[in-house]
Amino acid sequence: MAVGGIISAIIVGLIIGALGRLVVPGKQNIPIWLTLLIGVVAALLGTAIARGAGLADTDGVDWIEVLIQVALAALAVAAVAGFYGRRHITR
Repeated sequence: MAVGGIISAIIVGLIIGALGRLVVPGKQNIPIWLTLLIGVVAALLGTAIARGAGLADTDGVDWIEVLIQVALAALAVAAVAGFYGRRHITR
């Protein structure tokens, strides 16, 4: 992967993290940097899943790939928010 590809993956991941946080209902008590990190990981995993399923090779925007990425980010934000919130309440 070229440097430009890595930079674009990080930028897309930041957007995916923000979208994932917006999809999850309620307030998430996690730092924004953690949300953005989740987004980068979800974007990379979502791309791998879409490519593995043969869904990432379309003309134009790969909407199914984006939906997979946002769904992964939303699930991860919800899971981390539940864990992170409980961890800080018990202290």
